[in-house]
Amino acid sequence: MPLRLDIKRKLAQRSERVKSVDLHPTEPWILASLYSGTVCIWDYQSQTMAKSFEVTELPVRSAKFIARKQWVVAGADDMFIRVYNYNTMDKVKVFEAHTDYIRCVTVHPTLPYVLSSSDDMLIKLWDWEKSWFCTQIFEGHSHYVMQVTINPKDTNTFASASLDRTIKIWNLGSPDPNFTLDAHLKGVNCVDYFTGGDKPYLITGSDDHTAKVWDYQTKSCVQTLEGHTHNVTAVCFHPELPIIITGSEDGTVRIWHSTTYRLENTLNYGLERVWAIGYMKGSRRMAIGYDEGTIMVKIGREEPVASMDNSGKIIWSKNNEIQTVNIKSVGADHEVSDGERLPLAVKELGTCDMYPQSLKHNPNGRFVVVCGDGEYIIYTALAWRNRSFGSALEFVWSTDGECAVRESTTKVKIFNKSFQEKKSIRPTFSAEHIYGGSLLAMCSNDFICFYDWAECRLIQRIDVNVKNLYWADSGDLVAISSDSSFYVLKYNRDVVSAHLDSGRPVDEQGVEDSFELLYEISERVRTGLWVGDCFIYTNTSWRLNYCVGGEVTTMFHLDRPMYLLGYLANQSRVYLIDKEFNVIGYTLLLTLIEYKTLVMRGDIERANGVLPSIPKEHHNSVARFLESRGMVEEALEVATDADYKFELAIQLGRLEIAKDIALVSESESKWKQLGELAMSAGMLDMAEDCLKHANDLSGLLLLYSSLGDAEEIAKLASRAKENGKNNVAFACLFMLGKLEDCLQLLVDSNRIPEAALMARSYLPSKVSEIVALWRKDLNKVNVKAAESLADPEEYPNMFEDWQVALEVEAKAAETRGSYPPAVEYVNYVDRPHINLVETFKNMQLDVEEPLENGKLDHEAQDEEHNENEEEFVDGEEEEVQNEVVAMDNDSTDGAVLVNGDEADQV
Repeated sequence: MPLRLDIKRKLAQRSERVKSVDLHPTEPWILASLYSGTVCIWDYQSQTMAKSFEVTELPVRSAKFIARKQWVVAGADDMFIRVYNYNTMDKVKVFEAHTDYIRCVTVHPTLPYVLSSSDDMLIKLWDWEKSWFCTQIFEGHSHYVMQVTINPKDTNTFASASLDRTIKIWNLGSPDPNFTLDAHLKGVNCVDYFTGGDKPYLITGSDDHTAKVWDYQTKSCVQTLEGHTHNVTAVCFHPELPIIITGSEDGTVRIWHSTTYRLENTLNYGLERVWAIGYMKGSRRMAIGYDEGTIMVKIGREEPVASMDNSGKIIWSKNNEIQTVNIKSVGADHEVSDGERLPLAVKELGTCDMYPQSLKHNPNGRFVVVCGDGEYIIYTALAWRNRSFGSALEFVWSTDGECAVRESTTKVKIFNKSFQEKKSIRPTFSAEHIYGGSLLAMCSNDFICFYDWAECRLIQRIDVNVKNLYWADSGDLVAISSDSSFYVLKYNRDVVSAHLDSGRPVDEQGVEDSFELLYEISERVRTGLWVGDCFIYTNTSWRLNYCVGGEVTTMFHLDRPMYLLGYLANQSRVYLIDKEFNVIGYTLLLTLIEYKTLVMRGDIERANGVLPSIPKEHHNSVARFLESRGMVEEALEVATDADYKFELAIQLGRLEIAKDIALVSESESKWKQLGELAMSAGMLDMAEDCLKHANDLSGLLLLYSSLGDAEEIAKLASRAKENGKNNVAFACLFMLGKLEDCLQLLVDSNRIPEAALMARSYLPSKVSEIVALWRKDLNKVNVKAAESLADPEEYPNMFEDWQVALEVEAKAAETRGSYPPAVEYVNYVDRPHINLVETFKNMQLDVEEPLENGKLDHEAQDEEHNENEEEFVDGEEEEVQNEVVAMDNDSTDGAVLVNGDEADQV
C-alpha cells in the first residue's frame, strides 16, 4: 500500500536554468545558482526574491549557505570560488580554486572547511580560518568529479561521484580513497548518504538512467531504481521521511519508498530538465532546480506522530523507532514553568515494521494503534507486543474501546473490543476520512455522516467540509473544524434514542434534532482536545486558546508550531509537543473551566461555590467571562484589576465605587471621566470633587458658571493663572467684572493688541497706557506700523465720544463688582441690548436710572463678552506687516487706530 504522503507546492519561480539549490536552516530562503552566472535567494514565505548576486558571466554550477558565518559560497565555470556575506551583500573572498569548471562545493557541518570538485578531476579542501588556504588535494578520479557529499554519521569521511563511472570514499587527512565502487555503466552524476537509522547506505544517480542504493560496508548494491527515461542528475535520502527522491533530465522527480523501494509518486511540473534537489534535516520541505525555474514542495505533515494516555505516558515514533517518555517522571521538586521544555528521559520501546503515519492510544490507554503504509498494527502499550493487525488507510477508536478501519473509499469495517470484525459497511458515497468518538463519522469532501457504533444507523448528515473532528469525553459535545472556522454542536442522545427505539425510519438526512449548533468560531483549528465542556486548541497563528460557551480566551502565544498531546487534571496542565519531540506544559486550571461551565449551564449557585478555589490571579479572567455573558454586576464583584473594575463600575453607573477606585489610582483620566458622568447624572458635588482631582479647569468653569458661584469662580481664576490656563483665567475674571485684571492678564500673556481692543471697549482710561506698550512691542517688528498707532490723549478727535466713554466707564465701575444670583437670570434674559454711550448721551437728568442695580452695566458686559470672547485665546502674537486696523466695539463706536501717516478716521 502507498505511503499516502501529502505533497503541496509551496513555491514556484521561473528563472534561467538552475544548477544547484540549497535551503537555509533558519531563514525561509532557497539559494539557487543559475547557468547565467547569477546566484539568487528566494523567500518562500513572501514568494519573492530576497537577494541576488551577480557572480560572473559564466555558469555557477554550485552554491551553498554557510549559515554560521552568514555567507554564501559559490563555484563557477571561471574556476573561481567566491564568498559573499548575504546580509551586507559584500564580497568576502575571491580566489582561483581549480583549472577547469567547478562542479560542486560542499560545506562541512562543523569544521571551517569547504570541499570543491572540478572537471580537472581534483577534489580540494579549503579552510576559511586559514584565509581559505587549500589544506588538502584528493586525486584519483579519471574524469570530471560531479559531486562530493559528506557522511552525516561520520563527518570525517565523504563520497565523490565522477563521470569515470565510480564512487570513491575518502577520509579527511588521507590523500588516497578508502575504497572505490564501480557503480554504473555510465558516468555517475550524484551521490547522497542515508541519514536515518543504522543502515550504512548511500545512493547514486547515473547517466545510465538508474539510481542505485549501496551498502558501503559490504560494498554491494542493495537496489537498483529503474524508471527514469534520461540521465539521473540528483538523488537524496529524505532526512525525515522513509523516502528516496531522484531527479532526472526526463523532467520528473520520482519518490521511492526507502524500505520497499517501490515507486510512491512521480512529480512533473513542466519546467524541463531537473538539475538539483535540496533538502534540510528537520524539515519536510524540498527544493528542486529545473531548466526553467525553482519549485519547493512540502512532503507529508510536520506534526510529530505521538500520543499521550490519561496517565501522562507518551509514545512517539521517529521513523520506524518507537520511543516513550513519562511526564510523571519529572519530580515535584523540579519546578517547570509554563512554556519550558520538560526534562524527560526517553526510553526505547521497540520498532515498527512499517512507517507510522498515525499513532493513537485507545480510551483506557492499554493499547496503541499504529497506522501507515496502508496497514495498521495494534500493540500493547506497555510491552509493545503485536495484538492485532490488518489493512487500513485510517484507523479510529470509539469511546468504549471499539474500533473501525477505512480500507478504501468504499469499504469501512467495525471491530469489537476484542478486535474481532463485527460489521462491514459500504457507504453510498466516497468516504475520504473516518473519525471515531461517541459516534462513527464518515465524510466526503462536502459533508459528514454520523452513525451509531452498534448498528451503523445514520444519525445525522451535516453539509460541511470537515478537516477534523473532536469529541468531548461526555459524548455530548463535538467540535467540527473546517478550513476557516470550527463549530461546536450538542449531541442530543435522548432524542436519538427515542427515535431509534420507536422504530420510525430514518431519512437520508438522519434523525431530526439529533444535533444542535451551539456556536461557530471563525478560527481554523490546528490541533484540539476537550477538557470537560472546554475546548482547547491551537490555531493557525499558533496561539493556545480555549473556548467555553462560545467565548474564546487566549492562554499563551506559542513561539513555534506546537501540537496538543493531552491534559492532566491532577497537574492542571495541558501538554504540547513540537516537531523536535520537545514536550512543553502550560497551566490550565480545571476549577476555572468548571466555573465557566457551571455558569454556562445556569448553575450560578454551584459556580459561586467553586469560585473561592480559583486563585486570585485568575479572577480577572473570570470577570471578563461573566461580562461577556452579560453578568456585569457579578463581574464587578469578582474583578481585581483596578482599571477593569473602574470600567465595570462606570458601565453600571456605580459612581461611588468608581470614585473609591479613582481615589486609590490617582489617575486624572479616571477622575475626568467620572466627573463628566457625575455632572450628566446631576451629582454636582461629586462632579466638583472629581473635576478638582482631574485638574479639569474647563469643566470647573462650566460647573461654577452654571451655578453662578462667584466665590469659586474667583478661586478658579487664581488656580487657572497658576496652571498657565489663561483662557480659563480670563473667562473667570471677565465674568466677575474684574476688567483691570483681564487687561493685565492679556498684557502678561503678551497679547497686547487684544489688550488695546479690550481697553477701548471696556476701560478707555487705560488705552493710552496700553498703546504705549503696543508701540514699544510693535517697534521690534515694524517701526512704521508702530508710529501709526493713535493715542487718544494725543488725537482725541480721532476717537468719537471719547469723553462720554470715560464718564460711562467711571459710572459703570460703581456697580461692576455686584453679582446678581443665577436665579435672577430670567429677569435679564429678555432685556434688550443697550448701548451705554448712547444711553448716557441721551440722559437729561439722571444717569443713575439706566444703571440701577448694575443691570445695564452687566448686560453691556455680557454683550461685549459674547462679541469678543473668541478673540482671547492663548498663542503667539500676530505679526503686523503694512497696516494695523482695529475695529471699534458696538457699545462705544470709537476708532482705536489710524492707518499710515495721516490720522484719517477709521
